[in-house]
Amino acid sequence: MLKDKEIQTIYYSLYEDEEWRLYLAATECGLCYVGSPDHSFTELEGWAAKRFPQAIFQENDQLLQSYKQELSDYFSGMRKAFTFPVDLQGTTFQKEVWEVLRGIPYGETYTYGQVAEMIKRPKAVRAVGAAIGANPVMISIPCHRVIGKNGKLTGFRGGLDMKQALLRLEQG
Repeated sequence: MLKDKEIQTIYYSLYEDEEWRLYLAATECGLCYVGSPDHSFTELEGWAAKRFPQAIFQENDQLLQSYKQELSDYFSGMRKAFTFPVDLQGTTFQKEVWEVLRGIPYGETYTYGQVAEMIKRPKAVRAVGAAIGANPVMISIPCHRVIGKNGKLTGFRGGLDMKQALLRLEQG
């Protein structure tokens, strides 16, 4: 764990395919950020300023190539789970929620209430929603698999069009 004043290098690269254009970022410990579609590098800088205030950025396509490959495999339907390491920066509660998200099977959806039940805090549905919204590595930690109790798609940092596309991809 880094001390507050230590400088952290964040390596980044732009992932592009036919449908998506996303900034990816990683530390030496793993993927730490997946950007929203078509958002600029400024979104990554804003996110990092809160979690890695002493960060310096270094573009490194080669270092992020394995992450890009797994994303490409996922988007093409050849991958259902990610194997790369992640470096998650968040509160204990957020990390608990994100761990539950990692366990949601490919092609399935859970409600916010079900996630709250799984962390044994059934009344914390709104807090669960906030933690899901703060997920820095969307897609690989599948927050898109969480829907409203009425079955409707609700908030997603990548936008509801992306959420719908990811769910449709996973339905085959």
